[in-house]
Amino acid sequence: MIKNFLEELPTLEKLTKAVKNISVPEYREANGHIHTPYSFSAFSDMATIFKMAGDENIALLGINDFYVTDGYDSFHKGCLENKIFPLFNIEFIGLLKEEQKKGIRINDPNNPGRIYFSGKGLDYPFHTGFMLRKQLKSVIRSSQDQIKAMITKLNKLTGPVNPALFLSYDKIKTKYAHDLVRERHIAKALRIAIMEIYSSPEEQLTSLEAIYGGKKSKTGLLNEAALENEIRSYLLKSGGGAFVEEDEKSFLELKKIIRIIIKAGGIPCYPVLLDDPTGKCTEFESDPEKLYLSLKALGIECIELIPGRNDFSILKNFAEFFHKKGFIITFGTEHNTPEMVPLTVSARGSVPLDDSLKRIAWEGACVIAAHQYLRADGRQGYVLPDGTHSAKQMRELITLGQLIIEYFLKKD
Repeated sequence: MIKNFLEELPTLEKLTKAVKNISVPEYREANGHIHTPYSFSAFSDMATIFKMAGDENIALLGINDFYVTDGYDSFHKGCLENKIFPLFNIEFIGLLKEEQKKGIRINDPNNPGRIYFSGKGLDYPFHTGFMLRKQLKSVIRSSQDQIKAMITKLNKLTGPVNPALFLSYDKIKTKYAHDLVRERHIAKALRIAIMEIYSSPEEQLTSLEAIYGGKKSKTGLLNEAALENEIRSYLLKSGGGAFVEEDEKSFLELKKIIRIIIKAGGIPCYPVLLDDPTGKCTEFESDPEKLYLSLKALGIECIELIPGRNDFSILKNFAEFFHKKGFIITFGTEHNTPEMVPLTVSARGSVPLDDSLKRIAWEGACVIAAHQYLRADGRQGYVLPDGTHSAKQMRELITLGQLIIEYFLKKD
């Protein structure tokens, strides 16, 4: 059985002595939310993640794949080999039915009621109760049934253009995915099939537009990531020829998601979408005070942001508001689209984060690191037995997390 490296770290007293004469920085570069090839990722393999992290001097990374923890072992091993502190996270897609009926968008800009939701600092190795594990497997199975139906519909579009463009679920899974095939894998497989079958750019573009039903490509062929996004948008999303609506079985209720996360030792965390390029937010997120009260009512006091999609000023005001409310706040880059962007977190337009934002994100990462350490030692971690925590406890966890991370980074 794989052993969590945290189990081998010394006691708090020994940690304190070990780093007593070490200069501890105010913050380090951290990225608490990346997807890996175990769901869908810009990274072709795990080694690329650690190479980029080393080049960018990233001290801490958080794996955050959809539904699965299959990448934990490889991630744990890679982090230890490259002296990067690992956070073990997971992401789900749920449904709030009342909000769906009312047309209220949560953190999906296109689908009312749909909610993306993360768990932070899960126990490693991953575990959960039998019934919850069964429910999770059922959701994964339902999502893969939808993907298989999409591939079948897509083949009906590609067949008349060229039968050689036939795609199969098993081949896509073997060649481009691990255990979970997603829409983006289908788009990637179709793009590559077109490029391999047709030798000239003219033939490639003609066949693609024929599959589009005569619709002209706006991206062209040169930008692979943009082309895959276009294939997904034109063919696999609502209104597209290969679109298959998700069954409600593909979604868990939020309460069940939270239960799975807590049972697995993690911290329930709401991923904030925040502003789009026009400065607008979803109905659920438009008022920070109302959002704060809504999250508190759900027992959620941890949020994460992907600053690369947000305006710097809006991001800063929002993060500082929730920081004052005592929330754990983490930042990440996702990397769950074909585009390869740096691991170093920045705001929209590659605007660098300021010291205040980096400090806020670092404190959040330290709390999760401390939570993992305490859980590995058989203790409660961030959430107290009564489901609450205190400001004093937060400060103690930040300090503990800093000690743990510094000890890990400095240890031979």
